[in-house]
Amino acid sequence: MARRFRTPFLAALAALLTAAAAILAPVGPALAAGPTAAFTKTSDWGTGWEGRYTVTNGGSSTITGWQIAFTLPSGTALGSYWDATVTSVGQRHTFTNRSWNGTLAPGASASFGFLATGSGLPTDCTLNGAPCGGGAPPTTAPPTTAPPTTAPPTTSPPNPGLPKHALIGYLHTSFANGAGYLRMADVPADWDIINLAFGEPTSVTSGDIRFQLCPVAECPTVETEAQFTAAIRAKQQQGKKVLLSIGGQNGQVQLTTTAARDTFVRSVSAVIDRYGLDGLDIDFEGHSLYLDTGDTDFRNPTTPVVVNLISAIRTLKQRYGAGFVLTMAPETFFVQLGYQFYGSGPWGGQDPRAGSYLPVIHALRDILTVLHVQDYNSGPVVGLDGQYHTMGSADFHIAMTDMLLAGFPVAGNGNAVFPALREDQVAFGAPSSTSAGNGYLAPAGVQQAVTCLVRGQNCGGYTPRSGTNPAFRGLMTWSINWDRYYSWEFRLNHGPFLKALP
Repeated sequence: MARRFRTPFLAALAALLTAAAAILAPVGPALAAGPTAAFTKTSDWGTGWEGRYTVTNGGSSTITGWQIAFTLPSGTALGSYWDATVTSVGQRHTFTNRSWNGTLAPGASASFGFLATGSGLPTDCTLNGAPCGGGAPPTTAPPTTAPPTTAPPTTSPPNPGLPKHALIGYLHTSFANGAGYLRMADVPADWDIINLAFGEPTSVTSGDIRFQLCPVAECPTVETEAQFTAAIRAKQQQGKKVLLSIGGQNGQVQLTTTAARDTFVRSVSAVIDRYGLDGLDIDFEGHSLYLDTGDTDFRNPTTPVVVNLISAIRTLKQRYGAGFVLTMAPETFFVQLGYQFYGSGPWGGQDPRAGSYLPVIHALRDILTVLHVQDYNSGPVVGLDGQYHTMGSADFHIAMTDMLLAGFPVAGNGNAVFPALREDQVAFGAPSSTSAGNGYLAPAGVQQAVTCLVRGQNCGGYTPRSGTNPAFRGLMTWSINWDRYYSWEFRLNHGPFLKALP
């Protein structure tokens, strides 16, 4: 409520001459009452950055829509964006609310984000045609339009509570798969992240994700739901993270519509809430992700199954906050193959799934906890050295992981470089045994690859372009069940190895 000038009793006559103007004239701060927009740079990786605008309704009536426009300086280009639509004229970009975040009650806020290449920051920001800071146009940029130049870039999400080097595994919770059922309470404490396999959709395009424990007929030793939930709590009390993994080989998920996106958010939230889980693992395989013809820029995706997935995950992150753990387990076909081929290509004819995870990873890099690509069930893939690398070798793990730690031009386009991920965001996946997947490598070979990536030693014929990576996150395996079946070879070798790394 705006302050008003008070009329001293002894100056009543003078007050009568100015009363109308005085009563109606608010002091300075009230000029800014109404909607405002504040900019924050949330990530910076040298060649580019991620930014976010937060629109806040500081007025007394509901806003039914908002539109933010700003200018990026020459040499800085807009990339992927989320939670808004955009139109651009030269370096001037106008973002408009989506259907679900345009209405803001008094005091409410909504945010949208975007990526940019280059070092320049937004200028001349307007919100619904008025200055983003509210009030009269300032003579200099308002302090909310850019972070202090002395502030370090916010490149890391809140500490996810993981050890520096983590052991990550998938637990068959909804099926046995030949390896036998393993109760949650019997999972050894070496596993830092336990991905529950799998949440699956009721149909490919429904977005309706369901999760249930293995049927007694298939898994006679399955625990009750109460016992399962209690065991999850016990793991969490030990500092472990338990995630719902969605997809897998048989769980095709295509969010082709906004209705499917919204159903995805609701149904996934229901599972997370039901069991009190720590977050989500995206294990989309097969035909879940693809790129429409003409969708050629990973920084600015337009294909609905990609755009809707990005939006859904961001909504889940906003719902659960800083403690939400997000991991992804794509196959090499959907990530590293993008170095050569992206979607159907400029002339069509390529597999539209090639590299199709890249826009998802890129748009969510600011909230991504760990990316652990499946370095198995893969064909040969060209690395940054221009050579083909074949699964089942230390060389393959080194070359594939180095691409994520160094970054790479997508489809050979030097103007479309996928930026390197942080070291702590990168792990790699390896089969726990010969029965778990193609591309099995004995523990000595897996540890050779990790030693090369972390210390730059014993790299064989491949020299990592990323240099040394002491914060490399760790190892993922399919699966905990298969590892038990083979006398815990993966866990007993790699658990102590990772913990011993500096």
